[in-house]
Amino acid sequence: MPNTELGHLELGGHDAETRASTKAKDDHELTWEHWAKRVTKYLAHVEMLFSPELFIIGGGVSRKSHKFLHLIEGIQAEIVPAQLQNNAGIVGAAMRAAKAG
Repeated sequence: MPNTELGHLELGGHDAETRASTKAKDDHELTWEHWAKRVTKYLAHVEMLFSPELFIIGGGVSRKSHKFLHLIEGIQAEIVPAQLQNNAGIVGAAMRAAKAG
């Protein structure tokens, strides 16, 4: 879905990114366990809306997936870290730009 910002979905009366992002984890000094519960709620909401088969967790937290992926429960879709970790967005943008022109 081009130009979709799913971080602004409402989660507990707040933008999801203020509750379940890595920044939220750091700002609120959340444990991996507590943060994973928030991420689980967010993924469950996205799963209910879109029924994806796969979630790819990107950004810097993808290199720390061993600390939290096993804590996410009840999600039907497969959840994997981005293979390119924090570089996934940069590579994707470059590929898109190259394709456009």
